[in-house]
Amino acid sequence: MISRDLATELASLLTWTPANGDQFFIPRPEISESVFTLSDMVVELVTAYDETRFHFNGTVEWALDSVESDAVVWLPREDQLRDLLGSWFLSLDASAAGYEVTVSGPGRAFHTSPEADAADAYGRALLYVLRQAAVTAS
Repeated sequence: MISRDLATELASLLTWTPANGDQFFIPRPEISESVFTLSDMVVELVTAYDETRFHFNGTVEWALDSVESDAVVWLPREDQLRDLLGSWFLSLDASAAGYEVTVSGPGRAFHTSPEADAADAYGRALLYVLRQAAVTAS
């Protein structure tokens, strides 16, 4: 799973369309260690009157009825991060030092530093691509 710090860095650069199976955390000190999985049975996505909220059903989090979607941080999976890299993705390499992702740009090829988790390597590469795209667009 992608690290919380990296997910937080990516959050302002990504548009998230929540779907079943997605995971997120709520960056509030009293609950920030919990990871929630979006599911119709437990954490339901409800959109009404142009507002998106997550409703907590049952007794999983009895003290939490709902939270606005912009108050949570998405924890994208490895496959989602790879998909977001799209045609910029060139390779994922594993070594004793960790996982490294190479992307084609924008601008130039970029290699992540070794990461213990492949998802973090994908996330670092995506962060690079999104930041470079923002600079190029300016």
